[in-house]
Amino acid sequence: MPENDLSLLIEAAQRAAEIATRFIGGDLGIERKAADNTPVTRADLAVDRMLRESLSDARPGYGWLSEETPDDHDRLDRDATFIVDPIDGTRAFIEGQKTWAHSLAIARDGAPVAAVVYLPMLDLLYTAAAGAGAHLNGAPIAVSGTQTLDAAEVLATKPTLDAHHWPRGVPPVRRAHRPSLAYRLGLVAEGRFDAMLTLRPAWEWDIAAGSLILSEAGATVTDRRGGSLRFNRPHPQTDGVLGANPGLHAALLDRLT
Repeated sequence: MPENDLSLLIEAAQRAAEIATRFIGGDLGIERKAADNTPVTRADLAVDRMLRESLSDARPGYGWLSEETPDDHDRLDRDATFIVDPIDGTRAFIEGQKTWAHSLAIARDGAPVAAVVYLPMLDLLYTAAAGAGAHLNGAPIAVSGTQTLDAAEVLATKPTLDAHHWPRGVPPVRRAHRPSLAYRLGLVAEGRFDAMLTLRPAWEWDIAAGSLILSEAGATVTDRRGGSLRFNRPHPQTDGVLGANPGLHAALLDRLT
């Protein structure tokens, strides 16, 4: 990985924040996507356009995968690919909440190698490069050491803890939630929560950056069945996500499978 790839992503995320925050309090031009009826705003599209133009200009040989750009499978033939969610947590952005993020990653050979998750309204900049650890606002971060389920606080939606998902019994954890998947991964990476879990299929642009940040912070990060996460695939979704320190990850996975 070129040493300045992470710097490139950081600068791009900061520029994205400048664009997105200009829309706050104004006309968001909210529309619904035909594919899944989820909302998209003028801010999402403006940030996506800037990111694609600036990052592609800087790295013309890299592929491109973004929530707000029609997919071009040309990316599958590239040595490296940008995987981007211009605004992760669009509903939170629309509602005037602060827990939305810009999620930017570069993947090589199916694995993220540089990652940024930036929450401008909270002044939180999570970063990671493969083999170099994870950082929050420049300071190293690490996952919690919680090993037992009854002491764990897990970021998950309420339906995730429905009994039918847990053949070995619902784990006795405390549950919390944040709307942005990228933010959930970052919160576990800095040890504020002990684990995160989503059982629904997860789009790569929601988790590529956060999964590297979390793994570089010392976590085991897999799909819901314990399988390795691979990125820049023809259909860019994973079978859920489970992330926690290795001991807690094993305990949660044991209840799931």
